Amino acid sequence: MSLNDLLYKPENSLVVQGKHAQLGAETTNGDGFGIGWYGSLPIPGMYHSIQPVWHDRNLHELSVQAKAGLVFAHIRAAIGSPVQETNCHPFRHGRWLWMHNGYLGDFLRVKRSLVLAVDPSLYPEIEGSTDSEIFFYLALTFGLEEDPPSAVARAVGFIEHIGRQHDVEQPVQMTVATTDGSTTWAFRYSSDQRSRSLFRSTDISTLRHQYPDNPVLHELCDDARLVVSEPLGSLRGAWHEVPESTCVVIHQGSAQLCPFSPTAPQVLVG
Repeated sequence: MSLNDLLYKPENSLVVQGKHAQLGAETTNGDGFGIGWYGSLPIPGMYHSIQPVWHDRNLHELSVQAKAGLVFAHIRAAIGSPVQETNCHPFRHGRWLWMHNGYLGDFLRVKRSLVLAVDPSLYPEIEGSTDSEIFFYLALTFGLEEDPPSAVARAVGFIEHIGRQHDVEQPVQMTVATTDGSTTWAFRYSSDQRSRSLFRSTDISTLRHQYPDNPVLHELCDDARLVVSEPLGSLRGAWHEVPESTCVVIHQGSAQLCPFSPTAPQVLVG
């Protein structure tokens, strides 16, 4: 699929959401953006910019030409941390990509305890200053590359434990997406059970049968799947909201929903 088909063409594309998000905490997300995609090399490519997504001419040129089977895209509304390229999502470690929508409560209060829990061999790879990147490296520390759902559950459990040690009432607000280029895992969870929005697309072949005259649907392959913060269009039946405390697993065109809950940490730091 062309990146243009995802970033610019839809009625409520990511570029449109940059200025007019309907379901996000912020209407405008103009503090940079990032794209990650899998091509022919062992590690995914990335393009980050601190430009607002609607201003970046290079992104439009790239998106018209570039095609990929798996794409991560993120627009940023900074919460305290600087507007710089190293703070733009997605983050990368080897073949893995990671995006986070939300925040870790009172991050500056808990930051030292969280950073000290990151595996020393991973710590030098941390380039930015966001809670989202520390979250990624905690998940890697807890085994993301072996068992993503368990690792994220352990990371969230650890963050909540540290937060409550520091009297943080709501330590975690998140929708998270991560992938190794073959399988994608997306999580919706928050400590107060009022998580940011998350949607998954309906089976494309079903939609094509329902809307035989829709040209966009005929451009997509049967196993195309999208997981988004808000629907990219208003086509009835095209989107399903992901329930609270749920993990979505996308692999080879199939989508499986599993319950998600944090795991209490066995080894505590901080």
